This record gives sequence, C-alpha cells and structure tokens, in this order.
Amino acid sequence: MASFFENRDYSFLENKTGYLFADRRILATALRHRSYVHEHPESGTDNERMEFLGDAVLNLIVSHILMERFPKLTEGELSRARAGLVNEDRLAAAARSIELGDHLLLGKGERRSSGEQKKSILADTFEALVAAVYLDGGFAAAFELIRSHFAPFFEAVENENPVYDYKSLLQEHIQSRRLEMPTYEIIAESGPDHDKTFKVALTVNGFRTEGTGKNKKTAEQDAARNAWKQIKDENG
Repeated sequence: MASFFENRDYSFLENKTGYLFADRRILATALRHRSYVHEHPESGTDNERMEFLGDAVLNLIVSHILMERFPKLTEGELSRARAGLVNEDRLAAAARSIELGDHLLLGKGERRSSGEQKKSILADTFEALVAAVYLDGGFAAAFELIRSHFAPFFEAVENENPVYDYKSLLQEHIQSRRLEMPTYEIIAESGPDHDKTFKVALTVNGFRTEGTGKNKKTAEQDAARNAWKQIKDENG
C-alpha cells in the first residue's frame, strides 16, 4: 500500500493550495472518487466521508469570516450571504483555480465523460480537500485555505453584489403594512456603452431615494438599500 501513495507526486497541488501535507495519505483519500475505488478497491476508501466533514468545516469558516467582515448583519442576513458563497458554482470555481481536476482519481467511465470538469465532482472534491487540510493541519490551516482561495468571492459580495436582497426586504416590509409597492425609475445614464453607470430613483411610502450601479439591477438594489436604511433609522 505504501508504494501506491509514494508513486504519486502531489507537490504541484500543494503549491497551488499553499499547504504542505504532513501525511499525504489524507490528501490521496480526498482525491479518490468512488468510481475509482469501485475499479481499484485495493486503493483504499473513497472521499465521500471527507466531503461530509469538509462541508461542515467550510460552512463554519465561511460563517466566521462573514461575521468578521459584516458585523452589522443579522443571523438571517448572514445565512443568506453564506448560502450565496457555499454552493456548487463557487466550490467548483475554487477547485478550478487550483487545477484540482487534474489530480482527481476517477474511474474509466467518469474519465470518458470528462468527470474532472464536472461541477458536482469538482465541488465535492474541494470539500474533501478542505477536510483533508483540517485533518492534517487543524482548523488554522483550513481557515487559511478558505480565506485565501475564497477571497475573490468575499470581495465580490462586499464590492459588487448585494450581501442580501434589499429589494425583497423592502417589498416584504411594505406588503406587511399594506402600503403601495415601491416604484423604480431610471433617471440618468452615463459613460460609454461598454461601461455605463445607471442612476435609479425609488419612490415608496411618500419618500424617495436614489441608487447607482453598473447595471439597472445593481442600481435598483442600491436605491432599495438606501430606502431600507432610512426605514431602519426612522424605526430606531
């Protein structure tokens, strides 16, 4: 069994992840898809149990980072933000950023169907990798892995996309009080066609707010955010 692990070179993947394993057998398990184990039962167990653990570790770490970066969000708002970060698309993107697909151990059938490129397999394997780092190096090592490789996603949440849906929050608030629904109107556009900025006016319950964004949806969210903030400030 030792030769099975020793004949594989994991140094490239370790360089990509930024973590050097003390026990590479843990990493090998994280990379072993069930289709491979079905064809090579002598290789060891597949990575499904590690996916289970990695999912829990990932959610804990993302929750921790969200609480640090967004100290004013409520529990519900944090949950929505986390759901937008811990999903198949994000996990698969993180896996691709470290070329994880090149290191997967897949059965012949999965190889023929380009399993190393499937979002579901990449996402699951990334979770298994998180578990492997956690088991080998502890929470601090897993935390650094997520902090580093999820950085672009956290930046997108903070700088480009709404942390949560202000339009929906505002609409729920208005509906609960049986008031007229808010209206949105584009009042200005600036910049060249490939880099426009939109300004939107929102009118609701007798007052008006404005918002800007690189597209109409973002500008509407910004206007709704300003209206929501005004409502919260007035209600203490």
